[in-house]
Amino acid sequence: MKTIKIQNLSKETFAPYGEYYKMDEPNGHALCGAIHRFYPDRVTAYQAGNVGFSAITVKKPEKMLITQIEYHTTTSELIMPLNDDMILHVAQPSAGTPITEQTKAFLVPKHTLIKMNACVWHLAPLPANADELSALIVLPECTYMNDCTVVDLKESEQFVIEK
Repeated sequence: MKTIKIQNLSKETFAPYGEYYKMDEPNGHALCGAIHRFYPDRVTAYQAGNVGFSAITVKKPEKMLITQIEYHTTTSELIMPLNDDMILHVAQPSAGTPITEQTKAFLVPKHTLIKMNACVWHLAPLPANADELSALIVLPECTYMNDCTVVDLKESEQFVIEK
């Protein structure tokens, strides 16, 4: 079975899949007032219509065996781990046919907002340390019903994520 090693997040290595910003350590030019610093538009995502702000909790599995993956054809997805660092596996778009040998796994620090581009393969983020990860998911309303293709991986396509 294929094993994927977790790598640290960097702008260069994550660029094929999207972008990110560490929300609890803002940097760059800020708009400042007497008591505030506002760091605008650090991550942008076009969403037509209503946006859903959803919570996800994911228990830490004994073995990080990935047997399913998904993608969204028309929208990017935003994820931010709230209580722990998260492990996120991604693969570049491949016209609806999984190519799991191209999958990468990233260690995403807590409070880092991830934006995955449309059609990037992924599934639920996994907790890096905690028994259960809590994360924020931002998608257009009802994406899980209208634009979510979930694929059960053949045994030969499945993979394990390891540190």
